[in-house]
Amino acid sequence: MTTSSPDSGDFRGAGVVAERIDDAPTALVGFARALDAAGVAVCSTRTATYVAAATVLRSDQPGALYWAGRLSLTSSPDDLPIYDAVFETYFSLELEHEQSTIHSQTPVLHASVPFTEDGDPSEDPTGEDSDVLPPVVRARASAEEVLRNRDLASLSRVERQEMARLMQLLRPGLPVRRSRRRRSRATGQVDARRTVRAMLAAGGELAAPRRHRPDTRPRRIVLLIDVSGSMAPYADALLRFAHVLARYRPNACEVFTIGTRLTRITSAMRMRDPDSALRAAAETIADYSGGTRLGEVLHAFLDRWGHRGTARGSVVAIFSDGWERGSADELAEQVARLARLARTVVWVNPHKGATDYEPVQGGIVAVLPYVDHFVAGHSLAALEELLGVMRNA
Repeated sequence: MTTSSPDSGDFRGAGVVAERIDDAPTALVGFARALDAAGVAVCSTRTATYVAAATVLRSDQPGALYWAGRLSLTSSPDDLPIYDAVFETYFSLELEHEQSTIHSQTPVLHASVPFTEDGDPSEDPTGEDSDVLPPVVRARASAEEVLRNRDLASLSRVERQEMARLMQLLRPGLPVRRSRRRRSRATGQVDARRTVRAMLAAGGELAAPRRHRPDTRPRRIVLLIDVSGSMAPYADALLRFAHVLARYRPNACEVFTIGTRLTRITSAMRMRDPDSALRAAAETIADYSGGTRLGEVLHAFLDRWGHRGTARGSVVAIFSDGWERGSADELAEQVARLARLARTVVWVNPHKGATDYEPVQGGIVAVLPYVDHFVAGHSLAALEELLGVMRNA
């Protein structure tokens, strides 16, 4: 996302909120919490600095609230797109015209989060009655929650743009594996070498034993995305999902498209901008919206990439509806080979999200005995559940 200047009018709520900043410290703290939940590390010190800066700047500048947060809550260039997205979503100030007379005069700060622990974010935290009505913090979560559960194939153009923004806010958290390397730890097995060195350094005096434990490394994730005609309505969203994973851990994620041929698009998915990444991938994919020969393509993947180590010990996710023009027996044979190499095989079928879905396709029936997880991938909520499956694999 390109960083926008608040003076251009993109952040139209910033100036109005700044004018009433003394009435909304809770909302500022809530914004910091929302930013932290979106993946930007925000500590209490940064939050206090942000509230203090916003209070001092007040409404002197149109973008005071935006720049106060950007300078005090972000710490790297990678945080800026997330900051802009959360800021736009969180701050949207308008007057209530359809409420009672009293409430119609109260500015309403729309926010995606946070609610108080007691439930109602507009409640007085002291529990005391007050004649002065505080700013009403409302949640836009209802609209976002509806969108998160919508089928990706049924979204309008505007909804697809919003979905792309929400997709970039995902923070996957990939699975890890134990490494042969060991790291110094306060607990664990005794590190004999370091313990002896410490004793020699102390003139032979007995020192406290040094300890170490096995280190962890990210486990590789392999994504195989079906871009055939039957999966075309989901292809854009699934490729954006792959981009999030590839950007989150570039050295531990491989992305391929499958249809009538196998195409490796990992390099394109590592590009910073998601739209640029999809354009680069589109130039590489020659069989988009074509037929499906999953068995032959998986055979090619295993021969060229699987036994070389790409799939060995990895978490492999296959995004496909299971429609196969080739032999279902060959597809089953190749998935069985893949299951013997990979740690976990996850089959993601967007059509599984339908209430009346039955796994009757020949390809799905053939591979089900060899996959560890059979999940839906038809919505953002389903993709978030998929992240949980992959994280715990």
